[in-house]
Amino acid sequence: MQFQKHDFTAIQLKHLYEAILRPRLIEEKMLILLRQNKISKWFSGIGQEAIAVGLTEALEKDEYILPMHRNLGVFTSRHMPFDRLFAQWQGTMMGYTKGRDRSFHFGTNEHHIVGMISHLGPQNGVADGIALATKLKEENKVTAVFNGDGGTSEGDFHEAVNVAAVWDLPVIFVIENNGYGLSTPSNEQFRCKSFVDKAIGYGIEGVQVDGNNILEVYATVKKIAEEIRKNPRPILLECITFRMRGHEEASGTKYVPKELMDMWGKKDPVENYEKFLIAEGVLSDKEVENIRKKIKKEIEAGLSVAFEETHPQPSTETEFNDVYAPHHSVSLVPATDKQTEKRFIDAISDGLRQSMERFPNLVLMGQDIAGYGGVFKITDGFVKQFGKERVRNTPICESAILGAGLGLSIKGMKAMVEMQFADFVSEGITQIVNNLAKTHWRWGQNADVVVRMPTGAGTAAGPFHSQSNEAWFFHTPGLKIVYPSNPYDAKGLLCASFEDPNPVMYFEHKLLYRSVKEQVPDDYYTVEIGKAKLVREGADLSIITYGMGVHWATEILDSMNSIQADVLDLRTLLPWDKEAVEATVKKSNRVLILHEDTLTGGIGAEISAWITEHCFKHLDAPVMRVASLDTAIPFAPTLEQNFLPKGRLKSKIGELLAF
Repeated sequence: MQFQKHDFTAIQLKHLYEAILRPRLIEEKMLILLRQNKISKWFSGIGQEAIAVGLTEALEKDEYILPMHRNLGVFTSRHMPFDRLFAQWQGTMMGYTKGRDRSFHFGTNEHHIVGMISHLGPQNGVADGIALATKLKEENKVTAVFNGDGGTSEGDFHEAVNVAAVWDLPVIFVIENNGYGLSTPSNEQFRCKSFVDKAIGYGIEGVQVDGNNILEVYATVKKIAEEIRKNPRPILLECITFRMRGHEEASGTKYVPKELMDMWGKKDPVENYEKFLIAEGVLSDKEVENIRKKIKKEIEAGLSVAFEETHPQPSTETEFNDVYAPHHSVSLVPATDKQTEKRFIDAISDGLRQSMERFPNLVLMGQDIAGYGGVFKITDGFVKQFGKERVRNTPICESAILGAGLGLSIKGMKAMVEMQFADFVSEGITQIVNNLAKTHWRWGQNADVVVRMPTGAGTAAGPFHSQSNEAWFFHTPGLKIVYPSNPYDAKGLLCASFEDPNPVMYFEHKLLYRSVKEQVPDDYYTVEIGKAKLVREGADLSIITYGMGVHWATEILDSMNSIQADVLDLRTLLPWDKEAVEATVKKSNRVLILHEDTLTGGIGAEISAWITEHCFKHLDAPVMRVASLDTAIPFAPTLEQNFLPKGRLKSKIGELLAF
């Protein structure tokens, strides 16, 4: 291994030695503690320290890094307190996740680090969002994100690199090419000889370095970072290295040929750098001994504090309180009484435009939403008013863009991501349910992202443009779900969604876009999230519904003049208004739950169960449900109408009243 001193001073060379030695000595201690059963698990980065340390030391302290579980050197080089870091690994309250997540699955804005989740790849989209924020704010900063070679096969990696290329984002995509994805060797993971060859496919630069040579890593990253701060663009940085221990310690390394392990053992990044410094007269054996003693003392001090803590005493109230970022939702009234008749689609566009005016840090992202105005023309004219920096056409890559929304949030910005159709959100499920929904509960970072979801059937668009998939997200703590049924609520709930610092899934029924209209305030206002609305009153029965169901219920009841019923529009599905539901149950004693989604596993099932458990004494009949058939949505209009519940609603009302 050849080390080039470049123009580094002796002080710099010594500093890098301490920096690379620190994670090595921590790891050696952790392996001892693992054998003593004092820690539960360990993902070793021994042999790869030069990459994490060299990169982190080369970047500025306020530039974000998104590491993985073998990048301990990122955390130590950012001078994270050992006691808190060790407590994090132990799952105690002193750690960064209050015992809710393990190892490096956390972030800290104080140290400008955003840790990984177990799913490989999503961190890249988040890095895009952070880099986009720095670019919009003209901060001239770099973002670096780590990947293992196996993880580059994930779609999230490809999406994020492509977005960064298209948007000229200052991101360093680090690939630690270490020979294996768990036990699967590289030749069974990919066919390319080197990852820099892939860079050209994205239209970006690729750079390859010896990942075991800290001076080469440091000098290369330093040069790249200086360049892309001035001329923003992504760089793919391939670091050639080797994983000297198992994927995690229980895995072992029996699958690695001995000669390969021996060869890489001779390239140890810490030992070789130490020998180089001694040979150059930069360090003496005595200095090495003293540095090691100092670091070991710091490790022991940190462990003594961390081990004093026990696992957290559970508090159900605390667990619930931390699911959402704190926010007191209230209704903001319009400044004047001026109103205009607006269609459902116009109300959404109006709320979106006024939210853009109210929040200069709000960025809109979606396919075809810029000059084209979106497939439904909701953002038509927005580019002229707000510019293409804030109204951004995206490549067709839902996951990366949802991740970018979280990245913008980390930098204190707001994001709206439009799904062209709600059906396509399946391409970004991991980002929504594992990143956006869990980030605040895990380490206190809010996800200020609104995901707009054009949804619903009735337009004969078939099974991939008509699904009602709100129940996919109803089961995920940390998300909020709103689903307006009329223009007034559409605008007010959308504005409220942008006021809220939590991730909001905003469902808008496509069939309502141009079919309903009413008087809507011209000024900015909000409708409180979490509050249902009684849209029709009567004591014979209660119909609990939302979205298109509100219109079906009122239409059918209009044809049944002798029946007087409550129609409760939930408006918010998560969290849903239990008080309003209880009040209508007590009033009518008969409940019918109606929704467009399929019957089995729909939101109505949860509400029905809750009513049965909490309001059973007020019921004169079983809670009944009307929903779509448990099939996919057919294309032909006749089949679609048979699929939808509207045609079965009248008979179900009769069945309930006759019970």
